[in-house]
Amino acid sequence: MKRKFVTNLALLLFLNLLIKPFYAFGIDVSVQNAVGSLLYGNFYILLNFSLIFSIILDLGIENFNRREIARHQHVLNRYFSYLFPLKLILGIIYFILCSIIGYMLGWRAQEFNLLWVLLFNQFLASFILYLRSNLGGLHMFKIDSFLSVLDRFVVIVICGFLLLEPVTKNAFRIEWFVYAQTAAYVISAVVAFSVVFSKATSFKFQFNLKKNLSFLRKSFPFALLTLFMAAYLRIDSILLGKLLPDGKEQAGIYAQSFRIVEILSNYGYLFTIILLPVFSRMIRKKESVEQLSKLSFLLLFVPAFIITLGCTFYSSQIMDILYNAHVEESSRVFKILIFSFLGMCTTYIFGTLLTANGNMKQLNIMALTAVGFNLTLNLILIPRLGVNGAAITNVSIQCFTSLVQIALVLKIFKFKVNYSLLARLTVFLVTLIITGILVKKLPWDWYYSFGLFLTLGTVFSFIFRLFSLKTFYDILTSAEPE
Repeated sequence: MKRKFVTNLALLLFLNLLIKPFYAFGIDVSVQNAVGSLLYGNFYILLNFSLIFSIILDLGIENFNRREIARHQHVLNRYFSYLFPLKLILGIIYFILCSIIGYMLGWRAQEFNLLWVLLFNQFLASFILYLRSNLGGLHMFKIDSFLSVLDRFVVIVICGFLLLEPVTKNAFRIEWFVYAQTAAYVISAVVAFSVVFSKATSFKFQFNLKKNLSFLRKSFPFALLTLFMAAYLRIDSILLGKLLPDGKEQAGIYAQSFRIVEILSNYGYLFTIILLPVFSRMIRKKESVEQLSKLSFLLLFVPAFIITLGCTFYSSQIMDILYNAHVEESSRVFKILIFSFLGMCTTYIFGTLLTANGNMKQLNIMALTAVGFNLTLNLILIPRLGVNGAAITNVSIQCFTSLVQIALVLKIFKFKVNYSLLARLTVFLVTLIITGILVKKLPWDWYYSFGLFLTLGTVFSFIFRLFSLKTFYDILTSAEPE
């Protein structure tokens, strides 16, 4: 099982490293530079609004479906037949509810023209994730990996042309970016549906209220968790827009920093795509998950520590090379916000393990508490500290959820605390901090120093035996994956 995890994770990471950084820093950044922080900030507020309420499109179906199919693959035909029409109905409800709430928030024609397209995009994105959950449950990780980057690749092609062509570059509009996403999602949805349809031995388009209510009852805890997590992760920009006089512009500045955190967190999320079905199957077979948890923790957290500290030391230079405006403000925000990445990584390992084990009650209590803390801190800090207050709140909430999830895993799975590993991690972290301070003083261009820091961090991870070449070799040369 370790080999299956490592080899499929390697492919997933490779494809995403190939495509998503180019999308985030080549396309998304160029779009913000082209339209300005004010217009992009307005788009960013509407986007996060659509993301928070996108749980209505899913109601926990994706994670529930991935977990159940991983445990019982024969249910694919039945689940696919009933859940497909249910997703369409949820899309209609989502569209109506978001439109009503948007009107209550005071948005009018200008915002709604963009919001409605964003809502349709979120419907398509949710539909694609549902289709991919079937492939993940079947352990078809290679096809799932290619589908994970297809939509981004299409946007790169479309927007790349528009941003490079002189005629369209100077007249670029944020709507073009949104329309390009629509085209990309449509193509990805068609491809994903075709693959899943080919794996279903029978498919009947059925709507059965009793069956659908049964599915929703089972998936409801997953839905609540997704809603609460989306709220405490995404609500910052909406509150910035409402609590500050120049809220849209401040949300744009926040987006400049959060964009990097989000692209990094996407790589952590890739672990969950494989870990959730793998953990679920191992737990059903009553196999120990301790070693796989340790392996996945180290594979994600060690690079996360190195990257987080590197971004902290070179925040000003990174912002300067990416953006044309608000560089200094974004640098200060980014230096705080980057530490949220470590909290997100905790959720991607330990939160996924708890989800696979069905500990939804504990996770939902934690997430609901986090939403309350988030609102309270933001209402206090944003009026006083502005965008920096939102960043401090985000990091604080991620620290809180990290500690709770670690405590839950230790209690429920009775993992033994590896004091030797903790000591090595502590020494590794202290060594990284000292190295970063010394390397930054070198009379080199910053990108050489940054590259040296990342290289030394990788070397230290082997010196302190956090990684072992022998371990990787043994995994890759073990028996064929299941």
